[in-house]
Amino acid sequence: MNSYDYGNCWIATLSLAETDFPPENPSLRAIVWRPRVILSIIDFIEFNVYKYERLLNLISTTLNPNYLKKMLKNTFKKIIVSILILEAKLVLKKYKPKVVAVTGSVGKTTAKDSIYSVLSSSFFVRKSEKSFNSEIGVPLSILGCQNGGNNPIIWIKNIFEGLALIFAKNHYPKWLVLEVGADHPGDIKDIAKWLKPDIAVITRFAEIPVHVEYFESPEAVIREKRELAQYLKDDGFLILNYDDEDVLAIKNDFNKKTITFGLNEGADVLGSNNNLLYENGKISGVTFKINYEGSSVPVNLKGVLGIQHIYPSLAAIAVGVTQKLNLVSMSQALSTEHETQPGRMKILDGIKDSVIIDDSYNSSPLAVEWALKMLGEIETNGRKIAVLGDMMELGKYAINEHKKIGGVVAGVCDMLVTVGTRSQATAEGALNAGMRENNILQFEDSRKAGAYLQNIIKKDDVILVKGSRWATRMEFAVEEIMAHPERADELLVR
Repeated sequence: MNSYDYGNCWIATLSLAETDFPPENPSLRAIVWRPRVILSIIDFIEFNVYKYERLLNLISTTLNPNYLKKMLKNTFKKIIVSILILEAKLVLKKYKPKVVAVTGSVGKTTAKDSIYSVLSSSFFVRKSEKSFNSEIGVPLSILGCQNGGNNPIIWIKNIFEGLALIFAKNHYPKWLVLEVGADHPGDIKDIAKWLKPDIAVITRFAEIPVHVEYFESPEAVIREKRELAQYLKDDGFLILNYDDEDVLAIKNDFNKKTITFGLNEGADVLGSNNNLLYENGKISGVTFKINYEGSSVPVNLKGVLGIQHIYPSLAAIAVGVTQKLNLVSMSQALSTEHETQPGRMKILDGIKDSVIIDDSYNSSPLAVEWALKMLGEIETNGRKIAVLGDMMELGKYAINEHKKIGGVVAGVCDMLVTVGTRSQATAEGALNAGMRENNILQFEDSRKAGAYLQNIIKKDDVILVKGSRWATRMEFAVEEIMAHPERADELLVR
């Protein structure tokens, strides 16, 4: 090859990316196209090595013990859920119990317990335990089984107990009172379409509901909750909160028999004359009247506080009305037989003759506002202290909602104690609203917060404790300041 050919080779090589045809010069064709073939081979090898590496990564991930364990656990759960739902359907078909399903953004569990107290005075009733309100909790409640957790033996036992209900003769409840919740889109629809309740109770929606981070918007949460009404039996009853516009709107969207409850004039079951009860100068409970079709009866709830318990009581009376139960008997059941669960606005004796309002089970913006409003209404010679943990599952609304709560605290309380990272925004909101900085304390651990409070609590102080349970475990703070910590397992959320 002469110098001319070599020069052309360099030129051709430099313009290789722009050339889509072979050079006419045979020498150039050989020299230029060899590199192009080599480059193509290199690209082919690199591409296949990349695919090979991805395959190796996939294999290594799949063979990873933790991944395999998680995959097997999820598969096992899906199989168990499918079996339990099938058994629950067959049990409902065999025994034909009346089903009351309760949903809403706040007050579901308390409403469920109140309805149980009212109905059980006249019928054989089963209610869902604790907050068994999920795709697995609802069928477990129908079958009367416990949560097996990570114990496969218990789950297998549950399956056999379900089979026994189906194939053997049993004394099964005439009524089921079930809580139905929604953590993710589709949860309620998936349950309601096979549950088909006889009575659907919708407690209240919230402007920013818990679990909103898993939905497109607060409105999407409301749409999900409304699915319960969609699958109500044709001759079923809707029990709706008259005081909540979004809940009441359901009445016009579904052609169902409806009974409303609330504290505002116009509700079918109307609550009125609500006041606080005191014993020996200390807060002891709440009293109110229930009015229905010209009749009025009093209800006294000892050991609990707030409209958080009044609204559920009204909902329970509304359910009883659908069965034509006696108003006096229902009010007596609520006043004397009704047992409230720990961590839900429960009144406990505190150290140094103080009073604790234990609302540590869970938390959401609306529920905290209600609790703080109640704290503001209590008469005491001591201080009012709010001990607030993080509110979870609020997504992008978290910081702003915590700040709002801080503003409410500043107008009600003498002192604020926060627990958790998100609650730093609560402290900021209180400070911005005028609360003195030395009256705001911040902790990352609820036990440490409670231990510190031991040193500053005084006689007649009233301490509200509230937070999302699994985030900050605020019951540990309660345990540190309660007068009888030896009764913690009995009195606190566990």
